Amino acid sequence: MGKVAFVFPGQASQYPGMGKELAEKYPAAKSAFEEADQALGFSISRLCFEGSEEDLKLTANTQPAILTCSVAVCRVLAERGLAPDFVAGHSLGEYSALVAAGALKFADAVQLVRKRGTYMQDAVPAGVGAMAAIMGLSHAVVADACKRAAAGEVCAPANLNSPDQTVISGHAGAVKRAVELASQAGAKRAVILAVSAPFHSALMLPMQQKLENDLRDTEFSNLQVPLVTNVDADTTTSGSEAREALIRQVSMPVRWEESVRLLIDEGVNTFVEVGPGRVLTGLLRQIERSVAALNVEDEKSLAATAEKIAGARSDAA
Repeated sequence: MGKVAFVFPGQASQYPGMGKELAEKYPAAKSAFEEADQALGFSISRLCFEGSEEDLKLTANTQPAILTCSVAVCRVLAERGLAPDFVAGHSLGEYSALVAAGALKFADAVQLVRKRGTYMQDAVPAGVGAMAAIMGLSHAVVADACKRAAAGEVCAPANLNSPDQTVISGHAGAVKRAVELASQAGAKRAVILAVSAPFHSALMLPMQQKLENDLRDTEFSNLQVPLVTNVDADTTTSGSEAREALIRQVSMPVRWEESVRLLIDEGVNTFVEVGPGRVLTGLLRQIERSVAALNVEDEKSLAATAEKIAGARSDAA
């Protein structure tokens, strides 16, 4: 059998009721939600299990909610003896990956992402920034459209997600102009995203400085499993390198397609999306269809994934 990578979702994967089924059935999952409630001083578990879509959409809530759900799933997998050879996470998901790799204490991570979400929410006044997803054009063509649309404003690729999908970020006017240029260049789709801030762009630099102070005050251990970072699309097992990558990640693009290709080059042929939703599973299919793309977010997906990994490991034995 090849190697297994656990990949962790970022913002926009949340949904009401996430994690509830596993928390009711597995003490390991329940304890993760309880630990997060205690670290945050309010009930993020209730928000995940019973909160409205509106409440979950607030960035300051979304980030700790997704992280907690992902860590809960990861603990259940660990109890089953399922451990990764590599970890990676999309944007916010990089924090979940670092908890899974033993570099960050869970309580520290959940407090960090709560602050990260709050800073992001407050970074740019509503309506000033925007993000858009462009489908069906190469990253290079999208980057060129951003450059032509900028006209002295910020507009640049923010998430290099797959050969088919680039997300752009910056000033609202410039992003709108880039969407029009991308459509003229033959994009299959170009849509403005419902997000509260222009993530992974130079407009986030003031917020990056605030978060940097918090990250420097937090203890990072060396990783037990290599992480592929968003900013460099390269592996590290150094806690201090992982911290620097999280700092730079705020205003730099997420190089997701390159990260996945690197993992495949490292011998990974099974990817498990750990946490809510199937966004990364979908991107994986756009990047490379020959690898197994599994996910775990509830009882059904846990059983299916555990069975597939166990089967693959026994075939290889």
